[in-house]
This record gives sequence, C-alpha cells and structure tokens, in this order.
Amino acid sequence: MLIKLKKERTHREDRRLALWLATSAGLLNAIALGAFGFFPSHMTGNTSQLSSEVSSTDLSDIIFFSAIILSFVTGAIAARLIVLWGIIHNIRLVFCQILFVEGLLLSGVSFYEMYFHAMSSNREIVLFLCGLMGIHNSTSTQLSGGRVRSTHITGTLTDAGISLASVAVAMLRRDYSKNTAAQKSQLLTHLTTLFSFITGGIAGLLLFRWIGFNAMLAIGLMLVLVASVSIITVSTRVRRVRASA
Repeated sequence: MLIKLKKERTHREDRRLALWLATSAGLLNAIALGAFGFFPSHMTGNTSQLSSEVSSTDLSDIIFFSAIILSFVTGAIAARLIVLWGIIHNIRLVFCQILFVEGLLLSGVSFYEMYFHAMSSNREIVLFLCGLMGIHNSTSTQLSGGRVRSTHITGTLTDAGISLASVAVAMLRRDYSKNTAAQKSQLLTHLTTLFSFITGGIAGLLLFRWIGFNAMLAIGLMLVLVASVSIITVSTRVRRVRASA
C-alpha cells in the first residue's frame, strides 16, 4: 500500500492506506487538541480563526495562526519535493522513507513532551505538528492519486457526497456499467477514510486522558513500524527477483 507502482493502484490498497494513515491522523489530531487545545490538521478552522483575529487586531494571534497555515503548507511542499526527487531517481521506497522519518520526528516530539513539557513551548510544538500533518496529508494524497486525503475531511466528505449521488442516480436508472462499479469502490474508499479518522479521533482523546503523551509516542512508533515493514518486504522481494534472474 506504500509503494506507487506504474500500474494503477487498486481501491483495496487505498482503503488499507486510509485505515493506517487516516486513523493515525485522527489520533494525532485529537491528542493535540487534548494537549494543546489546537487541531494541527484543521486548516479550514485555523484559517477562519485567522480571519477572526485579523478583525480583532490581535497581532500575536495573527502571527501564530498565519504560522500554523504556513507550517502545514511547508510540510506539504516538502513531501512533494521529496517525492519528485524519488521519482527522478527511481526510488520506489520514497513514500515509505517519508513515513519512516515522520514517525521518527513524531516520536522525538513525544519524548520531549514526556520529559520536558512546558506551557511556554506549546505553540512551537503545535507548529511542528502542523508541519508533520502537512507531510502526512501530502504523502497519502500523492500515493493514492488524490483518492485518500488522510487529514482533509472536508474534501473527503465532498467527494463521498459526489460518489454517493452518482451511485444513487445510476441505481435509479438501472445503469450497471463499469463506471458505476468504480463509483461504488470510490465511495467505499471515502467512507473508510472518514470512519478511520473519526474512530482515530475518539480513540486519541481517550488514550491521551489515559496515558498522556505516551499515546503520541505510540503513533510515531506505529508509523515507523508500518514503514519499516514495507521497506523490508519490498527490499527482500527485489533481492529475490535479482537473485533468480
């Protein structure tokens, strides 16, 4: 699910991707809310809040919410540049490597918060998490060709609505073409993303109340593990193919 091949990706691969990445995004989003009072992936809300702060002329908050948006976009740009570098150099494991580094960075932040947590550094940590969420969303979007946006729930709800309407119209017209089957598969992928993000959010709040920043550390280690398994599996498969050639 973390390897972008030349052949078209299946919806089953995208649904597995959604289960892992949308769930982890929901977990981290909820934990950040519990710990810092901010959603690091909710750019629509943060942009609206920025507009509100501009009207109230609170300069420090204007700078902070502007920095949140900039951090998310910077993370997305960084992920795209790394993917382009991987494509140019024919590195099939580039998505796994991005996820692996993201997991390491998140684990590092978690350790910092576990041992050196201070209210004075909360805004800096929020900015860092926003950057990671930008990387996270950009990675899943590029890998799935836009079918899985692990943090962009507004867009996913819109896409799910479009797919549902297409399926409903096709059923009413009794049109059982291949296009209808594709729309059904796409709808299931969107619903999987939504379900994963929502359940991750619920679990994130419960876990943070139970074990604190250990929950954030668990997410980082999970990302590292998923990426590592993919890297080892693909590398082993490639060596076997080369050995048999």
